[in-house]
Amino acid sequence: MVSVEQVKLNFGGFELFKDISFLVNPRDRIGLTGKNGAGKTTLLKMLAGKLQPTQGNVVVPKDTIMSYLPQSMVLNDTRTVFDEAQTAFSKLIAMQRKIDALNVEMATRTDYETDSYHDLIQKITDLSDRFNMLGGHNYFADIEQTLIGLGFRREDFHRQTREFSGGWRMRIELAKLLLLKPDIFLLDEPTNHLDIESIQWLEDFLRNYNGAIILVSHDRAFLDNVTNRTIEISIGRIYDYKANYSKYVELRAERREQQMAAYRNQQKLIQETEQFINRFRYQATKAVQVQSRIKQLDKLDILEVDEEDNRKLNLRFPPAPHSGKIIVEAKSVSKSYGELQVLKNIDLYIEQGEKIAFVGKNGEGKTTLARVIMNELEYTGLMKIGHNVKIGYFAQNQADLLNGELSVLETIDLVAVGDVRTKIRDILGAFMFSGEEVDKKVRVLSGGERTRLAMVKLMLEPVNFLVMDEPTNHLDMRSKEILKQALNEFTGTVLLVSHDREFLDGLVSCVYEFKDKKIIQHLGGIYDFIEKKKIDSLKELERKTQNNNQSAVANKNKSTNEISFEEQKEINKQIKRTEKQVEELEKSIADLETEIQQIDEKLTKPENADGKLFDDYEKIKHKLEQTMYEWELRSEELDAWQNKKTW
Repeated sequence: MVSVEQVKLNFGGFELFKDISFLVNPRDRIGLTGKNGAGKTTLLKMLAGKLQPTQGNVVVPKDTIMSYLPQSMVLNDTRTVFDEAQTAFSKLIAMQRKIDALNVEMATRTDYETDSYHDLIQKITDLSDRFNMLGGHNYFADIEQTLIGLGFRREDFHRQTREFSGGWRMRIELAKLLLLKPDIFLLDEPTNHLDIESIQWLEDFLRNYNGAIILVSHDRAFLDNVTNRTIEISIGRIYDYKANYSKYVELRAERREQQMAAYRNQQKLIQETEQFINRFRYQATKAVQVQSRIKQLDKLDILEVDEEDNRKLNLRFPPAPHSGKIIVEAKSVSKSYGELQVLKNIDLYIEQGEKIAFVGKNGEGKTTLARVIMNELEYTGLMKIGHNVKIGYFAQNQADLLNGELSVLETIDLVAVGDVRTKIRDILGAFMFSGEEVDKKVRVLSGGERTRLAMVKLMLEPVNFLVMDEPTNHLDMRSKEILKQALNEFTGTVLLVSHDREFLDGLVSCVYEFKDKKIIQHLGGIYDFIEKKKIDSLKELERKTQNNNQSAVANKNKSTNEISFEEQKEINKQIKRTEKQVEELEKSIADLETEIQQIDEKLTKPENADGKLFDDYEKIKHKLEQTMYEWELRSEELDAWQNKKTW
């Protein structure tokens, strides 16, 4: 479909791409990966035709439609949400107007037998057929489905786009691209402004999409769920893997190991051959062998090991100063923006050492509550910060707040005080700003580089309570992993506003869901929360279905057309999941019953009647009772899903 042929790209004497070539096929789902500054966004711009290579060609077949979503864009604020999304169908709308105009013309004419009248009828027929083929009568439904999938409510459709935040307006642009249904999607960090539910909806959409997709994302779970091919950009070259991101990481390590093994073997051969030549060069009896070895060396194709960018973010938060047990205590906290109420009677209690996440749809108040905790917003109710609590705050737009005209060094020099001023270059080096990079202007930095610089500012003062709003936006995979490790090792308290499932997994042990102006606490990790949400949403779906029918029999006999395909697919998925759980529980029950039987046999012998054996016996019996209870619950759940199944 699209061919990249021997492309080179120079930036002021620096060669960003060195003779890169690859093909994009019709159903490819390609994830571009590489460190910040490697050229991922630049490559997308080149594919979109917004940047020309210094040498080589990007060949795109005629009539190929591409949709490009950049990380940032100039947005139109003169229409409603629905009208703005509707611009994706401008050609269809123009076609409808043309058909209407032709129908008006036909209604006013009376020359029924003329050739021009028959030509008019044929023109209307052809246009109408094309209009119907392109889904002209369905695009309103497509707009509604897409906007709702991306988190908008129906009451938002007729609001002006200027009423929404930058993140929501970016969603409108994404909706327009999705509605265009192009041959190729070019998406640069599409999940940055989406909440978890919208990301999951987008994953499903892209997985089932009929065209090609090339995307840049630092969301590992998103890449794994969407892509089937990974192109790594490293020091000007590309490496193409027919695998998603997690598999690529394994294959990349194997490739590197194989390269090193082959390189070491060849170097050993060269060394031994040169030793032989030097040893017997002047002995006439060995002249033939020496010449043979020299020719062998000359013909040898010298192996090269890929250069590897081993620079690594060295991130470790300063030790947390001691604080009291209570970090934050909120009672009946409410917050409104004019007539719009965002939070209502919120109660929140955070203890020292906890690592928690704020999740929920955009606009539900996550950032607002974080800013209330920071005392940046006025509110009603009680918000108490604990004894000796020192807060470090990383705002969602922290990287954008940096002064673009200052250099990297000047940015930190302005906020550094005391002995830290003598260590500025060392600190910047730990964050991968070394040598001449410290003299770069902030405005030329990539999104990830700006985020790292903002992180340096955060770490200049020791704190014991980190409040971080979307800290992983624009960070590459390795930097995210290092930040995650640093937060895990941090001895203080952490509050994260984030939609990055992979980042939150194993880091937080408590999730607060923001919904309908309230917060709901969920103990456990992020995937525990997501699984519970799926079950809860399906239970809600089941309740709605039952309310719409007068009896259970009518509900069971409901036709397939009354349940959407997506609902049926989800029901089948839940049946398989619950069946597996039931099977595992049945196996556990059998194993526990065997253990009890074995202990029963031991207890019949007086010499085995000790206290420890009785304790083990009681523990296993208790575990069996719990497992049996769990099995009953899961069996009932399985029956409920099977009763809902219609195909």
